[in-house]
Formats: sequence, structure tokens, C-alpha cells
Amino acid sequence: MILDNNAIFSGSIVGSTVTGQTVTGTNTTVTSTNVYDLQTARDIMKGDNLVVPIEVVTSFSGGTSVQAQLVQADDAGISTNVQVLSTTGATPIANLTAGTRLVLEGGRVDPYPNRRYLAVQYVIVGTVAAGALFASLQPNQGISDVPENYASGFQVL
Repeated sequence: MILDNNAIFSGSIVGSTVTGQTVTGTNTTVTSTNVYDLQTARDIMKGDNLVVPIEVVTSFSGGTSVQAQLVQADDAGISTNVQVLSTTGATPIANLTAGTRLVLEGGRVDPYPNRRYLAVQYVIVGTVAAGALFASLQPNQGISDVPENYASGFQVL
């Protein structure tokens, strides 16, 4: 997997260390730390099958659920003409343990008008005391919400 640092919505990578964006609060919506600026209003998903895999870096505690949404807007503050493009649905806090992956499916924006900025929003229900997520825009290369684990300790000759 190749990550574009400009396409990281939540969290960061420094060397081989992945840090998630803390997503906490009470009955609120938290916008991703980073916003993707398309420079002009357009649909980057036409012709490309893009996804936003979201990985739980720190297990969640407290609260009822968290819902992730891929959104577009006319401003970098994600407050003007906000349009939800994709959603994970409400995920119970008990299911948001470290290593869990959720996936926001991309896809064509039609029939919605194109907007300049993309972001991820997290809708919190209840009082979430802890939890951190890493999210980035990536080409869909068979990414699913179920991480695949492969055996370790083998050698290629």
C-alpha cells in the first residue's frame, strides 16, 4: 500500500509510527484533522474506485456509537454546503477496538454537485472518553473492512 501524505484525513505517519486522531466528545461531530483540497470543484471519483479505510489506532471507551462520513463542502472549514457522500452507519463502541477497520466506499458523486473540499466527519453518540482513528484516501485495491492476516516467519528463496 502506498499512502499519499496529502490524502491522509485523520492521524499521521512519522517513520513507521502511525498515530491516530483522537475522536472524543459528547453527542458531537468531529471533523478530520486534515481536509483534502481539490483546488477546484470536481468529482475525483469519476473513473476511479477510491475508498477511505479507517483504522482504530486506540480502542474506544464510553459513549454509544461512532459513525464515519465522507463529506464534501465548498469551504475548508467543512461548514458550507456540506454533502455526505458515504457513511459507515453507526458502529457500537464495543466494536471499535484497536485494529478494527471500517471502510468508506468512494464512488461517483453524481447526482450531487461537485465541491472543492473533502473530509471525514465522525458523528459521536453519547460521551466518548477515548479513541483514535487513522483515515486516508486510497485507490480501492481489494480493501475491505476485514483486515487480512498472513502467516509470518516465512522466507522467500
